[in-house]
Amino acid sequence: MSGTATNLGDYEAITKVVQHYLDGAKSGKGSDMKPAFHKDATIFGYVGSDLFAGPIQGLYDWNDSNGPATGIKSRISEIDIVGTIANVRLEIDNWTGSRFTDMFTLLKLDGKWQIMNKVFHLHG
Repeated sequence: MSGTATNLGDYEAITKVVQHYLDGAKSGKGSDMKPAFHKDATIFGYVGSDLFAGPIQGLYDWNDSNGPATGIKSRISEIDIVGTIANVRLEIDNWTGSRFTDMFTLLKLDGKWQIMNKVFHLHG
């Protein structure tokens, strides 16, 4: 982990935000992911040659239709914090058979970290 955080508690708080996202993946319920994301968050990435892009509701809907990922394995490989902004890199294996690398941009709003944007790579 790297960064210039003045408060080491920010790392723990950000890890908890990412855990909401992972809990939703495991349960297969988009509603379990919602606490991690700002209401106006966006998502971008490719599924094959098709761009998956738009409001974060698209992720919730996909997750609901995809079902529980009970065998998911994940690792936060990087957290970079500067003041009220942060980047997180998350490696995921076996999200119902797929491998992803996610990059999240977070903003600390009213003392609470929230994901503003998710960009992902679906490994072949």
